[in-house]
Amino acid sequence: DNILLALNAITANKLRTILTFLIIAFGIMALVGILTAVDGIQASLSSNFATMGSNNFDIRKKGTGIQIGRRDRRGYDPITFDQSMSFKERFDYPATISVSTICTFGATIKSGEEKTNPTIRVMAGDENYLNVGGFELEFGRNFSEQEVISGNRVIIIGNGIAKKLFKKPQKAIDKSIQVNEKKFRVIGVLKSKGSSSIFSSDDIAIASIMTARREYANTKTTYVTTVAVDNPVVIDDAVSEAIGLMRNIRKLRNTEADDFDISKSDKLSSILIEQSSYITAAATVIGFITLLGGAIGLMNIMLVSVTERTREIGVSKALGATRQTILTQFLVEAVVICQIGGLLGIIMGIAAGNGVSALIGGPFFIPWAWIIMGIIICFFVGVVSGLYPAQKAAAVDPIESLRYE
Repeated sequence: DNILLALNAITANKLRTILTFLIIAFGIMALVGILTAVDGIQASLSSNFATMGSNNFDIRKKGTGIQIGRRDRRGYDPITFDQSMSFKERFDYPATISVSTICTFGATIKSGEEKTNPTIRVMAGDENYLNVGGFELEFGRNFSEQEVISGNRVIIIGNGIAKKLFKKPQKAIDKSIQVNEKKFRVIGVLKSKGSSSIFSSDDIAIASIMTARREYANTKTTYVTTVAVDNPVVIDDAVSEAIGLMRNIRKLRNTEADDFDISKSDKLSSILIEQSSYITAAATVIGFITLLGGAIGLMNIMLVSVTERTREIGVSKALGATRQTILTQFLVEAVVICQIGGLLGIIMGIAAGNGVSALIGGPFFIPWAWIIMGIIICFFVGVVSGLYPAQKAAAVDPIESLRYE
């Protein structure tokens, strides 16, 4: 009966009630939406780093990887091609080793009259690069060892590039293309990972490492050595071996610190996911501030409602309603308003959060924990906001109420 009375009272003033719904709904949407988006981003990060392999680690010039906190501003010598190749030849731990480098981040690729935007990332790698980098071929083949050694002008392109230049990716094989006026022959097309993927292979081109050394390298070019151990359990031992060998190749004395970085893909993932906890905290604060405003608005509306319904309260008491009945009625009304607004906010929050997640290629996510938390929060907001107005209504003198107005 109290719930029915609450619903009737809510529908009596639709505009005021809708505004209250929206205040509560936007507070819950901010909370659930951002937290859902964060969960989706974390899932996407884990998925994308997983494609790189949990048994991989990179050896790169110090200061060029992902860094959190204060950055070391000292200049370090690049890792040269000879040093990377020496590591590849001398590292005798059971592992697959690849040497790669960045040629350019802003290339334009042409074929006839068709051309891409000047935003293509051109990488260079050896015959192991696709395997350790988590790339898969859809058409064509990988570099041969002979092509890598001789530096043939062959290239593997992303699915998006192939579609742009040749409409159908399979038609790109054995075709000639120009990468910033340099001619290459396409030998492979990568599988599409989607344009929203963090490590998208759609807009990337991969040349052989010797070609990059001849065509793109300069004195500042640094090379990355990626090691994929056969057994992920022993990756820490492999890292220790790699550090010792690279120190020897770089001719570092015992008293000198490492002038190179070693980063594991799962470590990078955990760092980024850890940093996203700050977003979660900020989202929680924003959501609670919005809910606080909603709670204050709801309390004000309930106080106005008590004043407007003074005569109704008097009639109810004259018919036998107790203080407890009146208190419960107004309290239930506040909770019902909060729950309806909360459910609306949860729906909008899930839609908004998953929309953000979809933009970066994250999975569709139903945040059950945040949904339950949102319902609980709405209940407490309703109780806190409605308690004082309900007590005020319950304390109304029935005689004074009956002659009100």
